[in-house]
Amino acid sequence: MLFTRRIMLPLVALLLALVAAGCQKQGAEAPKGDGHDHAAEAKVEYTCPMHPFIIKDKPGSCPICGMDLVKKVAGAGADAKELEKLAQVAIPTTQMVMANVATQPVTAKSLQKEITATGIVAYDQRRQAKVTAWVAGRIDRLNVNAVGDFVSRGRPVAELYSPDLVSAQQEYLLALKSRDRLKDSPIASISQGGEGLVASARQRLLLMGVKEQQIAGLEKAGQPNIKLPVYTPLSGVVIEKIAIEGQYVNMGDPLFTIADLSTVWVEAEIYESDVSFVKVGQRVEVTSASWPGKTFAGRISLVYPFLDPKTRTIKARIELSNPGLKLKPDMFVNAAIKMPLGSAVVVPAAAVMDTGTRQVVWVQVKEGTFQPRDVKVGARVGDEVQVLSGLTAGEVIASSGAYLIDSESQLRGGSGTGHEGMPGMEKEGVKPAPAAPPAKKNDMGMDDMKM
Repeated sequence: MLFTRRIMLPLVALLLALVAAGCQKQGAEAPKGDGHDHAAEAKVEYTCPMHPFIIKDKPGSCPICGMDLVKKVAGAGADAKELEKLAQVAIPTTQMVMANVATQPVTAKSLQKEITATGIVAYDQRRQAKVTAWVAGRIDRLNVNAVGDFVSRGRPVAELYSPDLVSAQQEYLLALKSRDRLKDSPIASISQGGEGLVASARQRLLLMGVKEQQIAGLEKAGQPNIKLPVYTPLSGVVIEKIAIEGQYVNMGDPLFTIADLSTVWVEAEIYESDVSFVKVGQRVEVTSASWPGKTFAGRISLVYPFLDPKTRTIKARIELSNPGLKLKPDMFVNAAIKMPLGSAVVVPAAAVMDTGTRQVVWVQVKEGTFQPRDVKVGARVGDEVQVLSGLTAGEVIASSGAYLIDSESQLRGGSGTGHEGMPGMEKEGVKPAPAAPPAKKNDMGMDDMKM
């Protein structure tokens, strides 16, 4: 027992001395001041912009994607250069190939926009007329028997017997005889009165539809014509037949409706979004399924000043010649309106991501690294879009696979098209999507990951 006590006492004293020496050393190394751990605050860490769960204490490359590590900053502590790096997205070459991400340089070229519209062939309203009865009477003969017959201005379409017309011709013949008898009178008023009677009777015949050559024939024959020929005001096709042979008609009753189809109208339906591009005088190419391979050329003569509330379209009147009468009224046709837009910066339509309020294009800042860029787009021509501002010719953009790049940006909590990293998102009130959850350490098998 005495031996055990002699051994234990020196050991306990040695342990106490060692503990005291350690406390004195720790107190000597403690910093003076407010007690904060400034060494911890001064520590700089580096992370991968694409994989934020990769954290290292010195610069290098990401073990996953190979992208250069950047300083890990928080909120306002980041400068503009670091924020710009965080907005960038790096895609490995193998991933770009698998996801069909392609790049191409921005080009400037001359654009020609083409608006396609459906239309209906209509009559040229300036080339329509009605044949009416100038006097009351009976239709003794019809030279037009059916709708679709061709008529000419030089050939009568009917013959009309009218007692009023016969009386008017007899009055004119009597006026001629009176003028011949009274022209040698020494009294000026009597000789001039004969001329007045002739002029009055002649005017009455003209108002009844009698032509100048018919009046000349009446003067030569010296007897009235029983039947009055009826002529059309223009040459064309009969589109409506009202009169029947033997029918009695009153003055002004319609007999036929005539239309000249050598020129027709096409009324094309233009969508609201394309109305600003349509102008009077523009050249239009019209095609019809009835005539494959045949193109009819015309020009816009009128853009109607009102909109159809049912179809939300505005009609444009296209006037075009109709050789061979190939275009029939009420026929469906297709109209192509072409207009030059001049030289402009052009990108593929698939390269532009439209969020509803903004249009974004991913620009390649270096091989495999992309950065979002706000652009203002203009007209779309086929698979290409006119860029009004935001890009210059020669810059390289992601022509396809832009949605994959944006998804990668969102997964790492970066500045995709829907995140706060893009300028103006705070004003729009769009909340950033939550960052991707860190991967489990055991799943990646990397010692430099910090959870």
